[in-house]
Amino acid sequence: MGGIFGAVSKSDITADLFFGIDYHTHLGARRGGMAVYAPETGFQRAIHNIENAPFRTKFGDDMDTMHGNMGIGCISDTDPQPVMVRSHLGSYALTTVGRINNAEALVEDIISKGGHFNEQSGGQLNPTELVASLINQCDTIAEGIRYAQKQIDGSMTLLLMTKEGLYAARDYLGRTPLILGHKEGAYCAAFESFSYMNLGYRYERDLGPGEIVFLTPDSCETLKEPNKKMKICAFLWIYYGYTTSCYEGVNVEVMRNNCGALLARRDKGIDVDYVAGVPESGNGHAIGYANESGIKFARPFIKYTPTWVRSFTPAKQSIRDLTAHMKLIPVEQLIRGKKLLFLDDSVVRGTQMRNTVEFLYNNGAKEVHIRSASPPSMFGCKYLNFSPGKSDMDLIARQVVRDFDGDDRYLKDYCTDNTERYHAMVEQIARRLNFTSLKYHLLADVKTAVGIDPDSLCTYCFTGEE
Repeated sequence: MGGIFGAVSKSDITADLFFGIDYHTHLGARRGGMAVYAPETGFQRAIHNIENAPFRTKFGDDMDTMHGNMGIGCISDTDPQPVMVRSHLGSYALTTVGRINNAEALVEDIISKGGHFNEQSGGQLNPTELVASLINQCDTIAEGIRYAQKQIDGSMTLLLMTKEGLYAARDYLGRTPLILGHKEGAYCAAFESFSYMNLGYRYERDLGPGEIVFLTPDSCETLKEPNKKMKICAFLWIYYGYTTSCYEGVNVEVMRNNCGALLARRDKGIDVDYVAGVPESGNGHAIGYANESGIKFARPFIKYTPTWVRSFTPAKQSIRDLTAHMKLIPVEQLIRGKKLLFLDDSVVRGTQMRNTVEFLYNNGAKEVHIRSASPPSMFGCKYLNFSPGKSDMDLIARQVVRDFDGDDRYLKDYCTDNTERYHAMVEQIARRLNFTSLKYHLLADVKTAVGIDPDSLCTYCFTGEE
């Protein structure tokens, strides 16, 4: 995945940039980067690998040497950025978050027109460099950004810093957020709305889908109006968005509480000692479930996170499994002999959940019931870089469908929560993962829990419908 932050001010912005980027570290664990500009010193940039050390540790020394009244930066799971660009549009720095599915075709088209690219590590093209090349096809930066938005199959939200100010542009269909903050003499733009709160900025507004603005210390000018159609990722609220953030006016924790409450209303008669969340994203769902059902909320195990990245980040499955296991610290008095109901944001591959349930049984649990705050994951996301697994067949639900039918001829039935095939699939997943029982959230209830226009939500991973 990834997160971006940028700010422009009448005074030095380096501290705001440092902490603003750091507040996005839950979105990635591979690289961090920041670039600043000041008239006296020009552009400065720093990029570090953060796989084995926190962002703050790697960039602490840069605070003493980098100074400017404008800056952009990112946390990234892809290639190094921000990139520095010199073109007929002038010099600028660019950082992005998104996914480009048609990169090869775009590269071939640019090369055929006389363009060229710098080869990155492993022979892979830096996607942000490709975005810059698309922007450079046009006569102005704003036109170039719009051109890139339309050419890219996938998604692209970006920040672009020139000597005059910052361009902020949200993905053409708003699949990822970009939110403006303001304080006297300064503006900022961020993926996560909470990232600027402690820096003195006040919420200004969410950019609309495809909207492009130009920020200076005193102004925010809309260069391209937002599109009417939006398809923001529903999983933002369910899982990967941070608890204190708001997207389209809806807070993540509030949505998760609503989500858990709606699950509880459809889950009558369950006999358990405690309701718990698989930390951290499952906790909000579990609190909502517990409050609605009247069953006590507890934390039978604690996730030790100070030195561990999100467990889906490592490339090797064995390392992901080991990382997930090493995080879990049991509270045996709340586990032994107990009937437990756990809420998690999702059951995707099932590997970690199987290991978690085994961990609970090994610590004396009598029963372990699982409730997923999202419907079954049936399709890998083709719009954002956060889906685990390399193909749809990595998903536990699709594995069961394949074993039942051999192919996808009845796939739509399995994606519909009131069919016999759907219920058979859920029962089989529970047996394979050794759950006492399993229930998934209904898609209609997910949409209700978010509370915005349902047609504005992207739920492709559950339905396969764009």
